[in-house]
Amino acid sequence: VRLSLWCVTMSAKACAAEADHHSGFLKFFSALFYAGSSFLVTVVNKTVLTGFRFPSYMCLGIGQMITTLVVLYAAKTSNAVHFQDFDKSILFKIFPLPLLYVGNHVTGLASTKKLSLPMFTVLRKFTILMTMILEVYILRKTFPKRLVYSVLAIVLGAMVAACSDLAFDMEGYTFILLNDAFTAASSVYTKKKLDTEGLGKYGVLFYNALIIVVPTLLASAFTGDLHEAVAFKDWVKATFIFCFLVSCFMGFVLMYSIVLCSHYNSALTTTVVGAIKNIAVAYIGIFVGGDYLFSWTNFLGLSICMSGGLVYSYLTFNSTSARNTDGPQELKVHITEDSIRKYSTN
Repeated sequence: VRLSLWCVTMSAKACAAEADHHSGFLKFFSALFYAGSSFLVTVVNKTVLTGFRFPSYMCLGIGQMITTLVVLYAAKTSNAVHFQDFDKSILFKIFPLPLLYVGNHVTGLASTKKLSLPMFTVLRKFTILMTMILEVYILRKTFPKRLVYSVLAIVLGAMVAACSDLAFDMEGYTFILLNDAFTAASSVYTKKKLDTEGLGKYGVLFYNALIIVVPTLLASAFTGDLHEAVAFKDWVKATFIFCFLVSCFMGFVLMYSIVLCSHYNSALTTTVVGAIKNIAVAYIGIFVGGDYLFSWTNFLGLSICMSGGLVYSYLTFNSTSARNTDGPQELKVHITEDSIRKYSTN
């Protein structure tokens, strides 16, 4: 009996170890996928909105929504993915994600157009602080002091860099801070909605885009934004069309990567991954893009911000790995006295 119990215990431990291995791989892969997608979509959007001077960030967002609908509908029709068909319950299940989604899209594209790449990524660091606050009040989470201090260091560095920005744009700064708030709220609520019956990650993506694409299109037409986009002179250029289509597709990829990362990780972990990506984008943007005005104070703020981001990322991933909060819990095998007797008689 003892030998049998030992075998069962070792088998349970092996299963738990294998589950941890697969879960760890999915966490890392989804985080890496999100970081790469976020980096690429920022560069492509910057090329379309600033490089080609495309006048409508709202229409670019509409293109990304339409791409999401087309891709997911084709995948659902071919049975490649599965999610609930539309009915009245969808609106209650998914609210308030559509509002947060459109706010995140519009303010994100607007701030990309108004700000240089380094300042865009620096001010995005406030998303981390906002995510922590929302997780405390909505998800009732607590954070160790070391983690809080690293977040404060990130915010301090962002403030130093922003105050010395020689290309100060109040409208751009307003958009990026609103984008931070929408991103934080969207990340926290996405994590909650992924467990909603009938939705899943594909349903969340599809119905978000479906619910908001028509109101966004009407708003664009009412404000004259759509007319400016249609009258844009570079529609005859193959290079612009290619970059626009790539931006639309990458918008879908980015949203999918966010949902995927949130599915396998926490909302805070997803935000941390974005911070890691921003470290690379900020320093690359100093040398690439041509719209960064260098100053030592600005560079110092960038360095403080990025150093805090590295410490924050290390503390978060290390504590997550140690506590295994996002992964499978310990596999317990319950063996009753009756099962022991049954086994001994055999």
